[in-house]
Amino acid sequence: MTAKVTRAMVLAAGQGTRLRPLTVQTPKVLLPVGGVPLICHTLAWLKRHGITQVVINLHHLGEKIRAFLGDGSKFGVEIHYSIEESLLGTAGGVKRAGHFLDGTFAVVYGDILTNFDLSAMVEFHREKEALATVAVSKATKPSGAGVVELKKDGRIVSFVEKPSRGTELGNVWNGGIYILEKQVLDSIPGHGSCDFAYHVFPELIRAGLPLYGYRLTSADYLIDIGTIDKYRKANQDVKSLKVKPEHAKQSCIPG
Repeated sequence: MTAKVTRAMVLAAGQGTRLRPLTVQTPKVLLPVGGVPLICHTLAWLKRHGITQVVINLHHLGEKIRAFLGDGSKFGVEIHYSIEESLLGTAGGVKRAGHFLDGTFAVVYGDILTNFDLSAMVEFHREKEALATVAVSKATKPSGAGVVELKKDGRIVSFVEKPSRGTELGNVWNGGIYILEKQVLDSIPGHGSCDFAYHVFPELIRAGLPLYGYRLTSADYLIDIGTIDKYRKANQDVKSLKVKPEHAKQSCIPG
């Protein structure tokens, strides 16, 4: 029987510069979406899919995140923290927390609001015997996203972060949620800043290693709230019930 995925890393160290002034005093993972801090939706979603041990990297206003979440017991999960004195990038942050991450694990960008079936993504990852699997979706403006080119079987053949307008190789974008094997950490330098989209994934492709894209359907909801406009849209989508966040099904708000 295949071991379940029970560990994940939530990337929350970013400064949220595109969300200013909202993030001057509040880290973006604590911004309310539907009246509930975004991180609550993320933790409840992870827990529903069997992930009960989470590590979160901290930098900008990290003490506020830690004060709110504590050890995670109020949320039904176990939370650990990885402090970054200077920003290490998406992959560098995961490398630093590598002692906590074992076997197969998930990585979730902290500014994502989603409700798709993470368990199905894990199953796809294992069926393909992938080293890394990326949640991908169709983009209306691919030049502003990480564009992914896939074969019919889902294998990724190119990965270009925010290509110049007119140079995009398709309209499938990186959704900011990964299923990774521990071996991926070997491709990440042990010091300095490193990013999955700019450095690690292109290197895995060049090396011929199995990197796959898990295609989200039109029924799956995923948005990053990295800008004011997208933050506003996420709140509107919750209000209009276009998406039903996890907290509605399972409380994630500490009493």
